[in-house]
Amino acid sequence: MFAVFDENDVLVYANRLYREAFFLTEEEYPYWGDMMRRNFEARRGTVIGEADFDLWLKGTLSRRGKVPFRAFETDVHDGSWLWMTETVDEDGWMVCIASDITKLLVKDSVLRQERDIALRRSLTDDLTGIANRRFVMERLNDMIARDGVAANGRPGCFAILDLDNFKQVNDRFGHFSGDRLLIDFAREISLQVRRTDCFGRLGGEEFGLVLPATTGAEAIVIINRMLAQISSLRPFPDHPEFFYSCSAGVASVIPGEAQSELYARADEALYRAKSEGKNRVCVAEIAA
Repeated sequence: MFAVFDENDVLVYANRLYREAFFLTEEEYPYWGDMMRRNFEARRGTVIGEADFDLWLKGTLSRRGKVPFRAFETDVHDGSWLWMTETVDEDGWMVCIASDITKLLVKDSVLRQERDIALRRSLTDDLTGIANRRFVMERLNDMIARDGVAANGRPGCFAILDLDNFKQVNDRFGHFSGDRLLIDFAREISLQVRRTDCFGRLGGEEFGLVLPATTGAEAIVIINRMLAQISSLRPFPDHPEFFYSCSAGVASVIPGEAQSELYARADEALYRAKSEGKNRVCVAEIAA
């Protein structure tokens, strides 16, 4: 089985075997998430071990396509097992290849499935369903290992996003509403993240965004668009007057820099964004 998805995860090519496995007609070129949702609702195609499809999709998209190559096993509703590989180029296009390995997994398929579920959960934030700190920091290390420079010569960036006045939200509406706000924020930002980026929760009301092959100027444009979207939301129907905002600090990768140094510079830029009035993005200065 063979398929190609573009940087927006829309199918651009699939051979006959792939279309048969995922119940696609010759005329269909869907968004990957829509294809998976349709098969989930029809109880066919890939087995999804979650009752809440939207929660599963959010967590999966926060990790899908974030590494240049990955291989994994997946089971199908017809009882077969597939060995899947995903190869992602620097522009975010993905090549998917699948092989039937059912005969190889007759004895230990259940154990393998439980192992894969446990691994996914270890990389997912329990509250928001997006990538957790561990996964974000692994992707940040990957970018630093490449000196933050892709083949096109553009450096990468790391951003820390922090909800403004979050304690006041908890004090006014309660911790349950605070959790709802974190979930709302994670969902909205996830919808704007590019295939090659990685977005996840670092802890509390703080989130991390890894932006490979992105200049500081480009990062500002991307994050300002995110902040504008957040400020336009009214997350609590019972309180239509309420809105919230977010501040961000961005640091461009310096070749040879340690992860802790990059993180500290992004954190310092976040502190400046907060002190200068919040609801804004600041870029870390590079010492001469």
